[in-house]
Amino acid sequence: MKVKAAARYFSNRTIFCTVLALAFLLPFVFILTAVDTLEGVNDCSSSDCLRRRLGPSFLGWSGDDSTKLVKELYKILEQVNSLEIPDSEKFPESFSEFLSDMKDKEYDAKKFAIRLKAMIENMDKEVKRSRLAEQLHKHFVATSIPKGIHCLTLRLTDEYSSNSRARKQLPAPELLSLLSDNSCHHFVLATDNILAASVVVTSVVRSSMNPGRVVFHVITDKKTYPGMHAWFALNPLSPAIIEVKGVHQFHWLRRETIPVLKAIANYHGARSPKYISLLNHLRIYLPEIFPNLNKVVFLDDDVVVQRDLSPLWLIDLSGKVNGAVETCKGEDTWVMAKSFRTYFNFSHPLIADKLDPDECAWAYGMNIFDLNAWRKTNIRETYLLWVMENLKSSVTLWKLGTLPPALIAFRGYVHPIDSSWHMLGLGYQEMTNTDSVRKAAVIHYNGQCKPWLEIGYKHLQPFWTRHVNYTNDFIRSLHTETRIILSCEACRFSFPLFFFFQVFVLDFLNLFWFFTCPLNLEDMHINYTVTHFPYWETLGCLHEIMKCAVNSFCIYSVDYIVHLS
Repeated sequence: MKVKAAARYFSNRTIFCTVLALAFLLPFVFILTAVDTLEGVNDCSSSDCLRRRLGPSFLGWSGDDSTKLVKELYKILEQVNSLEIPDSEKFPESFSEFLSDMKDKEYDAKKFAIRLKAMIENMDKEVKRSRLAEQLHKHFVATSIPKGIHCLTLRLTDEYSSNSRARKQLPAPELLSLLSDNSCHHFVLATDNILAASVVVTSVVRSSMNPGRVVFHVITDKKTYPGMHAWFALNPLSPAIIEVKGVHQFHWLRRETIPVLKAIANYHGARSPKYISLLNHLRIYLPEIFPNLNKVVFLDDDVVVQRDLSPLWLIDLSGKVNGAVETCKGEDTWVMAKSFRTYFNFSHPLIADKLDPDECAWAYGMNIFDLNAWRKTNIRETYLLWVMENLKSSVTLWKLGTLPPALIAFRGYVHPIDSSWHMLGLGYQEMTNTDSVRKAAVIHYNGQCKPWLEIGYKHLQPFWTRHVNYTNDFIRSLHTETRIILSCEACRFSFPLFFFFQVFVLDFLNLFWFFTCPLNLEDMHINYTVTHFPYWETLGCLHEIMKCAVNSFCIYSVDYIVHLS
């Protein structure tokens, strides 16, 4: 059969082949056209666009232009990578400013790459400066004493001098024999932070299955001793036994009689006063301080105990002196990845010759010490020898601290205990797993971000603050971070009465503080919430505020906040 079309004839086979070719080609063209439409390029009429629409490589199109553009950009960036950018040149400070600059000045590709490199380098410098400033600020905050804690110490010292109950003997005379009773569980804490000490002792007693066998030996310095004694005398944790001692009461333990301690005290390059504090080196003298005890658990003042620790006394240390958690292995590869390389300067020939950089480190903060085994060693002499060597070498063996010399002195005398006993890093690892925190027997806020500081991690602070006695008269009046707070938590102001409060009550409080406080209190910050509550509840709140103002007054504070929330 023949089909006639414009004086030409096509065979059935020709028509069939044409239809078959179109059946394969048209869907492919349709898909490419649809992609171009979605990309917004379907208005082009160039041959290149046509090749993109038709797609097949036989039309001379070798691939996507974006790939070619990226390759060209790589070449340009490699060229400008070695160029030095002059410091005097002004750079865009944001991406939007960078785009605006590009449009206005119509940069070519090379100029674009140079400006981009300059902007990134400038931002990198700014980030480094910001990080350095942050670390400096953290250091200053971490090494300073918060006003609230300082005020608490001074008020308790005043209480010690004026209140006979605050000076009562600790423990009572009939309980003195328990201080050397080895059937009890003896804990040692050396600190000059009264609030932190109260949290440690309270958490131990609360967690103990048998608090009647808990004996706490709290050691502090001479200036803090009256306040520390007053706190535990006025806030007993019966049936636990608490002893408070000052280092000045150990007449043999003085810088004048121990050359190394004198050298440490005279060193002026310490980053923090704690590094040269006698309290910081006190643990190395435990066998001499407690000559009648067999085993003690030594706790740092930045720990919280969440589980009964009596099983520690049942651990067989196999003749070793120090039961400690090793810090070279664990799930957290930052906190639990500490070896000797972390603490020592192995470029120094003395360290390189004597120590192994890959030797596993262990943690201070919660340690069970066998004092009987310790007395048979020369651990203390080794410790003091290496401290003196470090001072002689201008602190080039390690940075000042007590752990590095202890790592050397206790070599061969450490018995590893399970890591669940002691969880570290809550003072510098913000990403600490809170589920793991809940399961740990002891959590340790080692690092700069202590839980009583403004820089402490908010999601980790509740594990510490739950052991603070906010009903205590001394604590209630103190904001433990920076300021005094007079708090009235249960009320809200109705809108009309806020103006009454602002006009009359604030004036009264200002006059009260003006006439009674020797300091210049100018700023008062008011946080209020306007909502509707009955009149009598508002008056009740005002009455509580006035009562707080009188009862919670602290002459050592610098500022006050009336917090209505």
